[in-house]
Amino acid sequence: MTRTLLPLATTALLLLLSPFCHATIAAEPQVVDGIAAVVNGDVITYSQVREIVAPREKMLRSQFTGDELQKQLKQARDAGLKDLIDRQLIVQSFKKEGYNIPEFLVDQHVETIIRENFGGDRNTFIKTLQAQNYTLAEFKKMEMEKIIVQAMRHKNLKNANIASPTKVQEYFEKHRAEFTTPEQVKLRMIMIPTHGRDSAGPKATAEEILGKLAAGAPFDKMAQMYSEDSTRDSGGDWGWIERKTLAAPLEKVAFNLPAGKISNIIELGGNYYILKVEEKRGGDAPSLAKLRPEIEKRLVQEEAQRQQELWLATLREKAYIRTF
Repeated sequence: MTRTLLPLATTALLLLLSPFCHATIAAEPQVVDGIAAVVNGDVITYSQVREIVAPREKMLRSQFTGDELQKQLKQARDAGLKDLIDRQLIVQSFKKEGYNIPEFLVDQHVETIIRENFGGDRNTFIKTLQAQNYTLAEFKKMEMEKIIVQAMRHKNLKNANIASPTKVQEYFEKHRAEFTTPEQVKLRMIMIPTHGRDSAGPKATAEEILGKLAAGAPFDKMAQMYSEDSTRDSGGDWGWIERKTLAAPLEKVAFNLPAGKISNIIELGGNYYILKVEEKRGGDAPSLAKLRPEIEKRLVQEEAQRQQELWLATLREKAYIRTF
């Protein structure tokens, strides 16, 4: 006697409806084939592996070449084979536990695909299947297995939808730096070089500029008149910068200077610098109260992943799996 996973299957269907099975229908057909693995007597072929990793392979071929490409392709195919083995184990577990998903649910799922992706044109849908060397029965079987996998994964989640306040607090403390926005300053700079000559003249120039700035001269005008760094024409404007952008002595002054203030003369590497910090932002982490929903979501996802891996590890231990 079989058991029906109707509620879970319905949930799984909703997860599967969009987008339309691109890995199945849109992937280019593969000619090379053979046995990639055997899972408790069920065969997984190389063509199935290539089909599932086709989108990933396309991206990798646009990013890598030579030996590195081959390395990346092997990793992608190994991951694809592992995924197919896990799927097969889940389907076998579904059957072993005596569950059943009504045929009409799969029919409804296929009709939804036809309606949403083919404008309700069943003939175009069938021709698309034929072009990819699939029969309607084969396609329905693949979709049935996807529904089974989703339903079984959901069934084996236990109390993975709640994160305790203690765990939320611990996660916040451990990942505080991750939630902190980068500290930035909006900076203008005047640079007076010595060009290897006596520094008395350039230093006197820098002191003269600083005096004019103290008297109210616009910083940008002074930069355009005197500065010799690459931002001279824009009035010494460096825009928003983060730490590690400037040399350490300049960074220390810039990030300790209050907004709207001008620094004293800074001597560095034989040059003289005057900085103005126009604005400051970042450097603070949002409160735990504000971050709580996001942290709870992360913890729930991590717990769900942990439970899924434990469950799959149990299935693998009890199975006969051979890869080729």
